[in-house]
Amino acid sequence: MKALVLSGGSGTRLRPITHTSAKQLVPVANKPVLFHGLESLAEAGITEVGIGVGDTAAEIQEAVGDGSKFGLDVTYIPQERPLGLAHAVLIARDFLGDDDFVMYLGDNFVVGGIRSLVEEFRTHRPDAQILLTRVPDPRAFGVAELDTSGRVTGLEEKPEHPKSDLALVGVYLFTPAVHEAVRAVKPSWRGELEITHALQYLIDTRADVRSTVIGGYWKDTGNVGDMLEVNRTVLERLERRVDGEVDDASETVGRVVIEEGARVTHSRIVGPAAIGVGTVVADSYIGPYTSIAENCRITDSELEFSIVLRDSSIAGVGRIESSLIGRHVEVTSAGVPSAHRLVLGDHSKVQIRS
Repeated sequence: MKALVLSGGSGTRLRPITHTSAKQLVPVANKPVLFHGLESLAEAGITEVGIGVGDTAAEIQEAVGDGSKFGLDVTYIPQERPLGLAHAVLIARDFLGDDDFVMYLGDNFVVGGIRSLVEEFRTHRPDAQILLTRVPDPRAFGVAELDTSGRVTGLEEKPEHPKSDLALVGVYLFTPAVHEAVRAVKPSWRGELEITHALQYLIDTRADVRSTVIGGYWKDTGNVGDMLEVNRTVLERLERRVDGEVDDASETVGRVVIEEGARVTHSRIVGPAAIGVGTVVADSYIGPYTSIAENCRITDSELEFSIVLRDSSIAGVGRIESSLIGRHVEVTSAGVPSAHRLVLGDHSKVQIRS
């Protein structure tokens, strides 16, 4: 069984961060979202992975390499433009061959991984198996309609009037039967080859399309709020580990990870929180659900429920919360602030006045 991981999207909802970084490489708990997905595939026993890449191909390839650090053998599949999930399957035909495969959206996050789903698919081997979850506003997703026995009877892509609250999660399992389906569908009103249309083709031709409604946690990390929520969820699973230096004037409370080479002085860190390699925290408070990447410097400031990417500095800022701060950012204060909420792209410079 192979995997097709899609990492070609532009990430417009995460701008300005994604002006200079692939959205799949924005970290949660100091690890890129894409890496969490690749680890899930390896845990499920899948080793051959094709990664669909677009404008950010060079950055994805530099980060993932040949896949060996994940126990994977990675092949890169260029996609000139994001023309739909069915199009991604279409252009990956040579890589996929006649093997069953998992299609995994590289910016999606499934807590607990997909091992049990893959095992279920291998046991029963339907033509297609989809994951569903209940969402409050299904209009932003592909939506499935089930009959009374739970069989999939219809699918719609981002419908104005959804027939259910069951949204497709960004993980799909297919046999080679899907290749006929993706060749048969026509572009939608969005100009894309929709995977929901391919699945509907399978349903209409009496193929065996099954679904699993997951009760666990899933997120499409397409916007800042979702990124912060996924970061919170991952941090909650941390086990306390202090490999860096913490002086006697500092306090660490709960599930705190301080990586080797990090230094904490005259500060208080309340977990769950993660401090990256080489980062310095001085005279500051780091609150729950905060991850600070490598080689940052936080001085005389407060952070909570936030993500700070590598090589950034925050100095003299009273309090920052619910924020996503990019790489090589400098945040300083010219006064005594209250709380700030920030989304800053890489190489930003911000001065905050009260």
